[in-house]
Amino acid sequence: MKKRSLFRTAAVVAALFALGAQAQQWPSKPVKLVVPFTAGGSTDTVARIISEKLTPRIGQPVLVENKAGAGGAIGSDFVAKSAPDGYTYLVGTSSTMAIAPWVYTKLPYNPTRDFAPVTLLGIADIIVVVNASVPIRTTKQLLDYARANPGKLTFASGGNGSISHLLGEYFKSMAKVDMLHVPYKGDAQMVIDLLGGQVHMAFGTAVAFLPHIKSGKVAAVAVTNPKRSTTLTDLPTLSESGVPGYEAVQWFGIAAPTGTPQEVVNRMHAEIKAILEMPDVRKRFTDLGFDVVGSTPAEFTQFLRDENAKWKKVAEIAGTKLD
Repeated sequence: MKKRSLFRTAAVVAALFALGAQAQQWPSKPVKLVVPFTAGGSTDTVARIISEKLTPRIGQPVLVENKAGAGGAIGSDFVAKSAPDGYTYLVGTSSTMAIAPWVYTKLPYNPTRDFAPVTLLGIADIIVVVNASVPIRTTKQLLDYARANPGKLTFASGGNGSISHLLGEYFKSMAKVDMLHVPYKGDAQMVIDLLGGQVHMAFGTAVAFLPHIKSGKVAAVAVTNPKRSTTLTDLPTLSESGVPGYEAVQWFGIAAPTGTPQEVVNRMHAEIKAILEMPDVRKRFTDLGFDVVGSTPAEFTQFLRDENAKWKKVAEIAGTKLD
């Protein structure tokens, strides 16, 4: 029995030494940032800004890999089940890390169990936008139009179970209006069809829509955030302009598989924090309606718990359930 116990102790010590050595020599090969959505969307844009700056800082290529499908669940599950060696990270969002558990009945991963939070990158404005040809420019006009045309006003989303989907269902419930949901396979196609007039409106991030608002192809109606946008300062919140109590934000964060050495998590956080403090990066994000955060792993862990509690309530109000 003593001999067996000694063997076990030796095995544990050896494993700890191996992890320590691995953490010290990290990174020794390319690092992967998995975006669980299609290329060209807001999450993809954020990931590529980070990867561009992270590559020279760590001396290894930082590759962005798009693994879209099932509202972000396919890519998220891929990271959750990847080796916790510090070389695979999820670029997570409200959709994948706070909304999904309360919408999908068969979600293959648990956001608060299967990931080691690295940092909350920042929070983006969510804007209610309409195609420029739609006769809506204010929340009152939106409500009046929806009530006068029940079931005829279409709202696009990046997919069933995505934040843009849930926000539309939440709006229907809170405002007591009937609108038709049109899901797409990712934000990029949603934006294309909104610009083309195939759908009337969408709840989307400033990252995706600001360029098109500035060009006049879509019109901004309101923001869903609890306070006014720092980019579009004249735009009211939904809560203050006709749907009291309606509040939601979109955020982006980096997470590793649970079990990733803490030394690697801390190093990754430090490098990304430094990137977020670069003036050119801050400007790029600010121009996209994105408030930079760069929280610590512990702060992001608590934020994730709070967001899951909040979105559980929102999902219950919206009543959306998917397989």
